[in-house]
Amino acid sequence: MNATAGAKSSTPATQAALRELRSTTAVRKRAHALLARARAGESTHFWVGDDATLERAAQLVAEVTRERYGDGPIPYHSRWRHFEAGGIDRRSELDRLLGEVSTHERARTQIDLTVVSVLLDAGAGAHWSYTETASGQRFARSEGLGVASFRAFVAGVFSSDPAQPLRADAAGLRAVTAAKLAEAFQVSEANPLIGLEGRVTLLHRLSDALARQPAVFPAPHRPSALFDVLCQTGRETIPAHDVLVALLDTLSEVWPAPNRLADGTSLGDCWRFAPARGDGVSDGWMPFHKLSQWLSYSLLEPFEWAGITVDGLDALTGLPEYRNGGLLLDANVLLPKSPATLSTIWQVSDEFIIEWRALTVALLDELAPRVRGILGRSDAEMPLACVLEGGTWAAGRVLAARLRGGLPPVQLASDATVF
Repeated sequence: MNATAGAKSSTPATQAALRELRSTTAVRKRAHALLARARAGESTHFWVGDDATLERAAQLVAEVTRERYGDGPIPYHSRWRHFEAGGIDRRSELDRLLGEVSTHERARTQIDLTVVSVLLDAGAGAHWSYTETASGQRFARSEGLGVASFRAFVAGVFSSDPAQPLRADAAGLRAVTAAKLAEAFQVSEANPLIGLEGRVTLLHRLSDALARQPAVFPAPHRPSALFDVLCQTGRETIPAHDVLVALLDTLSEVWPAPNRLADGTSLGDCWRFAPARGDGVSDGWMPFHKLSQWLSYSLLEPFEWAGITVDGLDALTGLPEYRNGGLLLDANVLLPKSPATLSTIWQVSDEFIIEWRALTVALLDELAPRVRGILGRSDAEMPLACVLEGGTWAAGRVLAARLRGGLPPVQLASDATVF
């Protein structure tokens, strides 16, 4: 794999820009520069609260973390938390269904499930829910999407081989239609799911990306081939950033955002924003890679369960989505300069949204050590992946429920491919 995967042609300038924009170093550096700019009063859209406001937000996050996990260990922010919804150990159920398979094949199955489930994980909206037949429980939002995608996976919805239902492969993903996904997710006029067609588009684009790269994803073209790529030399330790780079190098074409370099190379969740300064061709782009980073966080456990250590977790950034970003707005850490902005329906490509997301990344970095200090946890005990889970995402949901019945503070015209 290399940084130019998916490019129509490659120049040194393109290669340099891709290396820059597909790194969380660039995400962090540019986000923190935009935060400094906002604190200097140069932002068009936001004021930034003072240290006391940030400390109050950290106190709230610490309080929510204590309520959720007490003094015990805090797990990673991961799709696997949603697979545990309702107190059900669905990982063990998957293990039972797999039966006697190798540790690595178990990991491949878990990775297939995780990749597909994360792609289906953008906001569900306030009016959709999923009733799990096996438990009789009803789930909404992220938990509902997690449980629904788990049930679809074990039912073989994403496999092309009825004899091997517990996998995702290119042909199986290509065969998923809006009607098929709607049936699996119990979607109806009375139970509408935001962005149904967009979710199907992502699955089809994943299918195309897998089939187009047989050297990386050999037939039957399963996304879990990334496990073998990352572990092919017998590595027992993998940097978390390597997981992200592997995803970006091979699957950037999955994201339909129209963000491309001049030679046609897809940049995915990386947006034109003039104040985001950088070198050469990368200047004026603000990268986030939110879903790819969410997927990276969600793959940590399948690798670790297979005996592979993933280190350098804090090389990944906080996730700039509406729960973390909503926490900062609802806690008055970020203050819109125009109150009308919160009644506007925004596009993901709008400068207000790009700057909000960038400031979210930088402020999560500032919140994390404050939260650790309040809880008396070390960096090793509570890496950013655990701060998010404890944590900022949950606190954002708490404030949204308290203030607006669960709705985020910012209105987005979402097609379920970024948020």
